[in-house]
Amino acid sequence: MSLEIDDKAWRLITALQADGRASLKALAAEVGLSVPATQERLRRLQDAGVVRGVHADIDPEAVGYGVGAIIGIHAPQPGKQPLLDKLRASPEVLECHHVSGQDSYLIRVVARDLRDLERFIAGITGYGETRTSIIFSTPIERRGLARPAPT
Repeated sequence: MSLEIDDKAWRLITALQADGRASLKALAAEVGLSVPATQERLRRLQDAGVVRGVHADIDPEAVGYGVGAIIGIHAPQPGKQPLLDKLRASPEVLECHHVSGQDSYLIRVVARDLRDLERFIAGITGYGETRTSIIFSTPIERRGLARPAPT
């Protein structure tokens, strides 16, 4: 389903990204619509797949994951599906991107400590050659989407 994303839809998207727990009343005030109109807009955005979900932002360190890393892996074609199956079943994996270039996939993971990260990497090295970058800090946190500039 295709849906035009107008100014009010972008204001609703921006407000949801800023506070996914905002009430319909607060969202309606932010967007400048009635509560029923806001609820209908939100339902249409969800039905169109624009709003895929609202999620909590959890601090990994606060729940016991002291190390973050980005792992690039070059996996030959016959091993890609088994690798993806393993990654999907691994709670340490936060994201996996199929990419072009030297790597087949870039994987963002968390681990309790370096020993735990080493164990995780050892578990995937049979699928291909890995390169690991430890995340020291994140100067730009994941942020919401902004409206694209007109072309």
